Amino acid sequence: MRINKPYRTMISVPGNKGKMHAKAAASNVDVIMLDLEDSVSADQKEAARRTVIDSLLSLDFNAKRVNLRINSLDTPFAYKDLIQVAEAAGDHLDTIVVPKVNHEGDIHFVGRLLNGIEMALGQTRQIRIQACIETAQGLAQVNEIAQGDSRISSLSFGIADYQASIGAGLVSLSGHGENEEQVYPGHRWHFPISRMVMAAKANGLLALDAPYGNFTDADGLKKSADLAKALGCDGKWVIHPDQIDTVNQVFTPSTEEIQRARQILQAADDRSRGAVAVDGRMVDQATIRIARRVWDQAVFLGQV
Repeated sequence: MRINKPYRTMISVPGNKGKMHAKAAASNVDVIMLDLEDSVSADQKEAARRTVIDSLLSLDFNAKRVNLRINSLDTPFAYKDLIQVAEAAGDHLDTIVVPKVNHEGDIHFVGRLLNGIEMALGQTRQIRIQACIETAQGLAQVNEIAQGDSRISSLSFGIADYQASIGAGLVSLSGHGENEEQVYPGHRWHFPISRMVMAAKANGLLALDAPYGNFTDADGLKKSADLAKALGCDGKWVIHPDQIDTVNQVFTPSTEEIQRARQILQAADDRSRGAVAVDGRMVDQATIRIARRVWDQAVFLGQV
């Protein structure tokens, strides 16, 4: 997996809204996802592809990653999304986001189709794949999906479609994470997110949390992002520019985390020891690995 840029926030932008593409390019988001799926009506799919291609070829995305979410593979739109956009502007795409992945064959299909497109065009840089885990079937097959193709670099959780898949109740207008405490005494999506994270990390992939639907609720957004980080997610989808800074902050190591990591790593400079003492507390090799990950992330983000 190539990780050469941050992946804390990925904003979903409707593919048929060119002005929104330019605004996303000027924002502080890490990744822009141009969406051809849920945010685009059926009669706008073809126009959205043209708008996406135009944006990819003409806009300065300020060195951000740019992803494309195609329609799900059980629709008549997905194959055209992939072929038309990748052939016209594949050099400008980082990742194809595949929604509602239920089987590793879905990822294998997308990977083989991209192989043919890139061979035909003589492209040497591979487009990566992100698999969206949004159904009970997809979660049951998540480890196999994570191994579905060498291009796969990340998994992401789709909260609303997953709720529909398992028949869970709708407790908010958006169905994207609000009002959960009214129906469940804890984190209602702890298991599916943890299961997805486990499959991602076991296969060297990134794991991304679902978006939070109420973009006017900053406290709810921060809580949702905090929980995702605690479960091992590397970042979170966002649906509005006002959500970017909050989520970026959550997934950026704090000054206290960096100082703690530095202290642990300095005390553990002799890696032959099984454990060391820091301020009267035992720190073993597992703790050292956590500290190293925090430190490496801080270096990656230019904080140290």
